[in-house]
Order: sequence, then C-alpha cells, then structure tokens
Amino acid sequence: MSEKEKPKNYQVMESEYPELMKAVSEVGRAARAEGPLDAKTVELIQLAAAAALRLEGAVHSHVRRALKEGASREEIHHTLVVLTSTMGFPSVAAAMSWARDITE
Repeated sequence: MSEKEKPKNYQVMESEYPELMKAVSEVGRAARAEGPLDAKTVELIQLAAAAALRLEGAVHSHVRRALKEGASREEIHHTLVVLTSTMGFPSVAAAMSWARDITE
C-alpha cells in the first residue's frame, strides 16, 4: 500500500508506533501467505469481517483493496448482502452505505 493509499489515521499510527505497525503489517502478510486463497477472496472475507464488526474505516479500506484485487462492484455488494441473515438488515444497510462511499 502506497503512502497515498493509506488512511490518515494509519499514517499517524505508523509515525507514532513504527515497530507495532510493522508487526501488524507482517502478521497480515504472513496470514495471507499461509493458505490457498487468492488476494481477491481474502479481501472479500476481510470486508465481511469489517462489516460484521461495524468498522466503517475498515469497510472503506477493504472495498478499495478488493477493487484493486479485481473484485467487481457486484461482488463487493453481494459479499455484504449475504450477511443479512447473519448480522441483520440494519447492519448490512450501514455497511452497504460505507461500501457505496467507495464504489459510487
């Protein structure tokens, strides 16, 4: 992720806690490298987790990253829609609005 792509808060945390953020980044890299899932699938899974936890900034980030990995707008939106029976319509609607901040 380039400096331009990093959210402001992420950049601040990197400047204040460089070793921690380096370790966080390495954990993410190692987790992705350990299995057979492609990058797009990983981003869609992380998007679903961010939505379930109601993390607006993380939803924005994983939508951007999923698009970069080749996910379509429809795949991103479907990732959220299938969560309706798990996390409820109001939470899905909120996550969808955050995704649309990026996809529209």
